[in-house]
Amino acid sequence: MAAQAFTSVSTWSQPTPPPASAERSRLLDRLARRVAGVRPGRVRVVVDGLTGSGKTSLAHELAAAVRALGRPTLRASLDDFKRPWRDAVERGYDRTSGEGYYRNAQDVAAARGLLLAPAGPDGSGVVALCAHDPITGADHRAVTVAAPADAVLVVDGVFGMRPECDAFWDLRVWLATQPEVALARALGRDVPRDGRDEAERLHRERYAVSERIYVGEVDPVARADVVVDNTDLAAPVVLRW
Repeated sequence: MAAQAFTSVSTWSQPTPPPASAERSRLLDRLARRVAGVRPGRVRVVVDGLTGSGKTSLAHELAAAVRALGRPTLRASLDDFKRPWRDAVERGYDRTSGEGYYRNAQDVAAARGLLLAPAGPDGSGVVALCAHDPITGADHRAVTVAAPADAVLVVDGVFGMRPECDAFWDLRVWLATQPEVALARALGRDVPRDGRDEAERLHRERYAVSERIYVGEVDPVARADVVVDNTDLAAPVVLRW
C-alpha cells in the first residue's frame, strides 16, 4: 500500500511538476534517503530559497520520493502561515513594503504552534497544514491531520530559517538559482494573476527588498545542510551535502 500523503487545504497551490529528468531523479532519491535516515520518527524538512528558485516544485518532488521509500508525508507552505491582510488594516502594521513584509507578514506563532512543534518527534502529531488561506483569507487553523509516528513534514517557503523557526528543522535545504532565471520564473507565475507592471513592482519593491534583509540578517546559505543550484531544472548541482 502506498504511503499516505497529507496536503494543505489552501487554495494557493502550485501544480505537481512533470516527471523529472534522470539526473534530477537521482538527486531527489539521494535527498529522500538522507531525509528518511534522520530518524525513524517524525522529521521536519524545509526547502528554502529566494522567490522563483523552485522551492514548491522541489518540495512536491521530495515528498513523492520520500513516500516511495515507504514514509508518509505532510506538505505545507509558509505562504499559508501569513497573518491575514485584514489584520494589517485593523492593527495598523506595515505589510506592503519590503521591510514590513519581512517583519510582519509571517504568522510565526501559528507556524510554530500549529505546524512545526506538533510535527516533531516529541510533538502531539495533531498538525494544521494551513493557518490562513492567502487567497480567500479563510481561517483553517482548526483543520488538522493526525501525523503518523514516522511522517516526514516537507515545508517550502522563503524566510524558513529565520531565527523564530530555525531550531525546529531537522534538515534545511537551500535552493540557489541565477537571479535572472528566478525572476523570470516568478514573473511567469505571477503576471497572469497580477499583470506585468504590478508583478514587476511587487518583486522589485517588496519581495527583493525583504529577501535582501533576510539574507543579510540570517545568512540562510550558511545555515543550510544541503545547498543545490536549481538553475537548470533538468541538471541540478549539489553545492553542499
